Amino acid sequence: MVEVFILKKRKDFVRVASKGLKVVTSGLILQAALSLSVQDDCCHIGYTATKKLGKAHIRNRTKRRLRAAVREVFPQTALSGVDYVLIGRYNTATCDFQKLKDNMHKALEQINALLNEKKVTK
Repeated sequence: MVEVFILKKRKDFVRVASKGLKVVTSGLILQAALSLSVQDDCCHIGYTATKKLGKAHIRNRTKRRLRAAVREVFPQTALSGVDYVLIGRYNTATCDFQKLKDNMHKALEQINALLNEKKVTK
């Protein structure tokens, strides 16, 4: 079981975007990079919803739904020592919640496989 902490600093978001890996699904975009502050049994996660999605209430709903899905999916399947960034897409606020969780689980498995492959080649 991995404990999930929140990314808050812009430099962490930028680092994950520039040096990390990315997986795109129909409901969200997941970016991940190895954490600089490696701790046992924890990962960091950040949420992003751009103004392209719509007004503030839509962006807030998008981030709320992402946080709710993370509470159910991430503790069991996330890797420790990794920073994740979830980016909401145009339909994140309105799609079926089970479909959003399935998309998140699928993206998380794909990106974890890529990260494990990257760790092995180093």
